[in-house]
Amino acid sequence: MFHSDIKILDGAFVISDAHFCHSRPELLEFMKDIDSKRYSPSQLLLFGDIFDALFGSISYTIEENKEMILLLESISKKIDVIYLEGNHDFNLKKVFSNMKIFTISEQPVLCEYKDKKCLIAHGDFAGNLGYKIYTFLIRNRFLLLVLNFINNTFSNVILNTLDKYLSKKDDCKEFTGFKKYIAHKLERYDFKCDYFIEGHLHQNKSVKFDDFTYINLPAFACNQRYFIVEFSKDKMVLEENIYSKEK
Repeated sequence: MFHSDIKILDGAFVISDAHFCHSRPELLEFMKDIDSKRYSPSQLLLFGDIFDALFGSISYTIEENKEMILLLESISKKIDVIYLEGNHDFNLKKVFSNMKIFTISEQPVLCEYKDKKCLIAHGDFAGNLGYKIYTFLIRNRFLLLVLNFINNTFSNVILNTLDKYLSKKDDCKEFTGFKKYIAHKLERYDFKCDYFIEGHLHQNKSVKFDDFTYINLPAFACNQRYFIVEFSKDKMVLEENIYSKEK
């Protein structure tokens, strides 16, 4: 658990798993509306996998996402932006200069909201040993430099293959046995909090445990859902909204 001095604000916008790419332009329009102050969040909380592929050491992914990167940089100069790295977007501290960025090793992050304690994470910090080895390797600077060289030398072969694979994934399917899975996932940890919020599984569900409320966020990629933080009846409330350019 990573302790921070982050305070979640009323009016913060919460977005998870947008998996932004050229075939999913909705997030780009949303960020343009925030940058132009058509929408005015007090704070922006990004729960990882905001990009379908953004790896800080792979130059092609930075170039492909340049417009979105510049937009987020512009927003982060106006409001507080907290970015929890995911499994599709990592090694970002050299990409973004104004944000508070938390790597997988720094998650879950302990934050304050009013008098409540909140743990926030992308959601992939608690995998089995094999997955932890995988997450370590794909973030390894030397390996990424090698992959970057191979990708640039052979006409983006690695990232084109990855893009084809990702295009076939169903990001919106329901997780059967979700509550049992989450209980098993969290039972090994002695978390002291009022709320535990994460993305990664795209389920838009909450589970009330004895000591805290667990919230799994939906994927913005599926239906453009985002949330606005509100305080009601001594509780944190995530008010659900659906972004539409026509609104």
